[in-house]
Amino acid sequence: MDTFGLIGCPLGHSFSKDFFTKKFKEEAIDACYLNFEIAAIKELKELLQQPNLKGFNVTIPYKEAVIPYLFDIDAEAATIGAVNVVKVIHEKEEIKLIGYNSDIIGFQQSIQPLLQPQHTKALILGTGGASKAVSHVLRSLEIVPTLVSRHPKEGELSYEELTREIIEEHTVIVNCTPLGMHPHIKEMPPIPYAAINSTHLLYDLIYNPSITQFLQQGIEQGATTKNGLEMLERQALAAWEIWNK
Repeated sequence: MDTFGLIGCPLGHSFSKDFFTKKFKEEAIDACYLNFEIAAIKELKELLQQPNLKGFNVTIPYKEAVIPYLFDIDAEAATIGAVNVVKVIHEKEEIKLIGYNSDIIGFQQSIQPLLQPQHTKALILGTGGASKAVSHVLRSLEIVPTLVSRHPKEGELSYEELTREIIEEHTVIVNCTPLGMHPHIKEMPPIPYAAINSTHLLYDLIYNPSITQFLQQGIEQGATTKNGLEMLERQALAAWEIWNK
């Protein structure tokens, strides 16, 4: 039986495990999908000793840390600097890891139908691995992204710098932080929500709960909103194609 899985820490409830377990059952695929919660990326070496491991997804906090362990990396993932899908190739006594980023596919396919002519500038809340894929997609769609961080680097903004004028100018706001994720459902990114209006699109990579406090604030201000469930579904299907090509 082929084995696939997810590495990260903490994992808790895993969309990927539920998605692939259901897919394998419905399509009578002889495979299993496991959660591999590892406390440090160096534990990956031990994980690779499983003889039937054919691929795995990568989530927080290892989307960047996994790169030094790869034999090769897809050009787009290399440009972004983050990997969320790894294909495992067994060649005699050698194990080769090839890295990809299916977040790009998932995010682009799910946000593109919602975009309007006024959506020319975006704020990306958070600077982790997922934010890199989001930035890449927005640039490809000719939307200028600006990162917002608690500890901003050059060219980034702090949450304290977000004025009404900045919010009004940036009509796409994407939450790439874990703020608001179950079980901490009362949390939300500290931005001036009163400046949001009906021209805005608020996109939250979180899918549990389906309406986070971030999205609820946008709904109350008349904005278009979307959570991350479709993105996850589309990136999971893209991962399956990568593992089987």
